[in-house]
Amino acid sequence: MVNKIKGKMQKPLPEFLKEYDLPIGLFPQDATNYELSEDTKLLTVYIASPCEVGYKDSSVLRFSTNVTGYLEKGKLTHVEGLKTKILIWTKVTEVSTEATKVHFAAGMNKTRNRDAYEVVRDGVVVAKF
Repeated sequence: MVNKIKGKMQKPLPEFLKEYDLPIGLFPQDATNYELSEDTKLLTVYIASPCEVGYKDSSVLRFSTNVTGYLEKGKLTHVEGLKTKILIWTKVTEVSTEATKVHFAAGMNKTRNRDAYEVVRDGVVVAKF
């Protein structure tokens, strides 16, 4: 995968996420590119169009065309561009991992089994984020 802005080779997104102890299937298959600011650790993931991804635990995440967050080992904080459906669509503000669990902070915390996010899945295009 080539970083379109910097024009240099970069690891595939699933491999990159694994290095930071995040599930490789956290983002949809059609995530087109990503950037990481080495100074601030701000991660930006680019997705072709707004989409939803359903996971094997029946959870659903909705992605904007740009998802940003500050990357740490096992955690993505101050997330923008990602929602999860609890009863209504709620903005996700943080994703963190702990052993076999993935924690989503979205107004309230939601913990799900990590193995549901270990497979990269296709997104279903939605009209708007």
